[in-house]
Amino acid sequence: MHALDAVQLSRVIEMAWEDRTPFEAIEHSYALNETAVIKLMRQELKPSSFRLWRQRVTSRVTKHQTKRPFDVGRAYCKSQYKPR
Repeated sequence: MHALDAVQLSRVIEMAWEDRTPFEAIEHSYALNETAVIKLMRQELKPSSFRLWRQRVTSRVTKHQTKRPFDVGRAYCKSQYKPR
């Protein structure tokens, strides 16, 4: 895993929390597969926040590209392209 700066790290965490952003999108943008994202989240979040996130992600079919129904559409967040 390559080192991420603070802005990239924040964006990966934001993408991981978003329901409609699949792990494949994070891998495409930041070269972090699902296992690496889980490891990063475990390191960066408080233990209780990590447990909540894992419970949330485990029950979401939208977090996995192959399990997503076609009508879900692309992953997009209103704040994704906000000026920084």
